[in-house]
Amino acid sequence: MAAKPLTPALPALNSCEYASYILAGLGLLLALKAGLVLALFAGLLVYSLIHVMTPGIARRFSHRQPRMIAVVLLSFILISAILAASWGLHVFFRSDAGNLHNLLQKLADIIEASRHQVPEWVSANLPEGVAALQEMLIHWLREHAGEAKLLVPEAGHMLVHLLLGLIIGSMVALRDVSDDAQHKPFAAALLRRVSNLGNVFHKIVFAQVQISLINTVMTAIYLALVLPLCGIHLPLVKTMIAITFVAGLIPVAGNIISNTLIVIVALSHSLHVAMGSLLFMVVIHKAEYFLNAKIIGAQINARAWELLTAILVMETLFGVPGLVVAPVFYAYLKLELSQRELV
Repeated sequence: MAAKPLTPALPALNSCEYASYILAGLGLLLALKAGLVLALFAGLLVYSLIHVMTPGIARRFSHRQPRMIAVVLLSFILISAILAASWGLHVFFRSDAGNLHNLLQKLADIIEASRHQVPEWVSANLPEGVAALQEMLIHWLREHAGEAKLLVPEAGHMLVHLLLGLIIGSMVALRDVSDDAQHKPFAAALLRRVSNLGNVFHKIVFAQVQISLINTVMTAIYLALVLPLCGIHLPLVKTMIAITFVAGLIPVAGNIISNTLIVIVALSHSLHVAMGSLLFMVVIHKAEYFLNAKIIGAQINARAWELLTAILVMETLFGVPGLVVAPVFYAYLKLELSQRELV
């Protein structure tokens, strides 16, 4: 009877490999604890995009140029997008639609239209008119002056983190991780960790696009089909659908943004429609936890219960940031273990 062929044994881990695993774990923990998740994800996004763009560019240019061309092209696109967004915000706030008084007037109109639909004790505490609403806003700002002073610096820190993450991701992508012979052993081991993390992030990003599409379709059915069949026609339906897709690309926070917008617009029609919209969104997004686990699990070869457990544990330990990074961190851990044939 012929003996079964033996599976080639994996090379033993050396000190450089051990050190790279430890440093990668500490780096991910530091990003989570120090509020650097935005910088980490920005860097991983650029790293993934450059690797996606490189093969197409390589077919047109020499073998040494594609990564640099991809970095330059991506940098131009990102800088143009930031400048366009800044100019758009400037134009919006200088226009009638973005004028603070007009925004307060619209909010006051929504509150007034909803006054007769809420309980009397709620109605008695609602502001009457723009002047009362403005006074309430000023009073709130005075009470939270300390937090307001920290808002601009915090936004500045987030922008710096975002830009630094983009730069670091570009610099790492410029290094050829496929040829370890060009690097010292420890550098080569670290680049393998980065490459694995980048590959996992790439898969999860594309899975998130699928999730956002499904979420957008469900929202569109509710806004453009279910509500009109009930005789309810909300304004800005197309805008809300578009925002739902774009915001849905952001894990967790994106759903909060789109849901808040839909409920506020629904409130302009009636309180009952707003409550119904809120209930619909809650049910849909709770179901999406399982859908997310299934779609992302299919991309990273993980079962739904594994991802749900990872999400539960990370959310319990680290709050919303843990919830956001849980699929990426778990998928990365499983990939590293599977490459060593431990799982």
